[in-house]
Amino acid sequence: MSTTQGAGGAATRQNKQVGNWLILLACMIFGMVIGGGHARTINAGFSIQVWRPITGFIPPMTAADWSYLFGLYQKTALFQSHPISLAAYKALFWPMFLDRCWGRLIALTFIIPFVYFWSTGQLSRRLKLWLGAIFLAGAGQATYGWYMVQTGMYPGVLSPPPAWAGPHLISAMLVLFALLWTGLSIRTPTPAHLPGAALLRRLTSASLALILLTMFYGALVATTNAITVFNTFPTMDGQWIPKGFLTFQPLWWNFIANQATVQFCHRLLATITALTVLATAILGLRAPLPPALRDNFLLVAALVALQYLLGMTTLILAAPELGYVHELNAVLLFGATTLARHGLRGATAQHRLSPSLAVGAE
Repeated sequence: MSTTQGAGGAATRQNKQVGNWLILLACMIFGMVIGGGHARTINAGFSIQVWRPITGFIPPMTAADWSYLFGLYQKTALFQSHPISLAAYKALFWPMFLDRCWGRLIALTFIIPFVYFWSTGQLSRRLKLWLGAIFLAGAGQATYGWYMVQTGMYPGVLSPPPAWAGPHLISAMLVLFALLWTGLSIRTPTPAHLPGAALLRRLTSASLALILLTMFYGALVATTNAITVFNTFPTMDGQWIPKGFLTFQPLWWNFIANQATVQFCHRLLATITALTVLATAILGLRAPLPPALRDNFLLVAALVALQYLLGMTTLILAAPELGYVHELNAVLLFGATTLARHGLRGATAQHRLSPSLAVGAE
């Protein structure tokens, strides 16, 4: 991506402002995961059955407002299965309302600086197009989330369907990745030359992919309520392959909605991911890298160890609240691994000779 550079390849002060803005947006996406995860944990996902992108930041002010919103919620299958009072509904409403307001704040935090940086000539044409694509992806993510909430009106749907929840989380992570990577690239447009670190770079890329896949199945565990079954470790009620592993038809649906299959896949992926990420971090700590990058790998090692411990504890205790912390730590792990991978942009397979040395070596 083309950015204006100062002497020595360093980003200019203006470009650092652009980079900081994008990194702030990535952090705000993490805040969105905090709010959305909390809403899911308390089963508030279906509490607001209206979508007002512009005026939705205005809360209900009168008894009539509350009656209207509560009336819509009463039409959901969740309410009909578990009726609650208006007071209990309000306790569900506010976390979801604040989560949506945070989403609107993210949109404003994107649009206003974007217009400013554009008007002051701080964005290249390529960067304008790329940021526009990221904005459209974020808008699509919000729209997708609304349709997922609207499934609460479908007969028999008591929680967001797994086939919706998994992609919803992963698409948010991809937007976070795009913002963070772009912001870091603008701040440090010239990567550090790291001879001999190509393998480490590939392993870090593989770690990112595995973390995303494991997070996808973590979302499926949460939405299928698979945390309530097979609460033993390392076996699943004494078996390595659980009962009911592939009982759904069609076969592929087991990997989306079958509690036994989903939990098995999450366990397996979590173990493979933890071992891969930990091995990558150890390799990074032993490599001749800049101190900041080595510290980054130390953070990755600590987060992946904590993540695996949180996962085991959440499973054994069947504690959704702890699962919420587990999800947030997964996002932190993904972010820290992204930082490490970005720091390895200049990795090469072997030492490169400068032109003068190359001539002397002939």
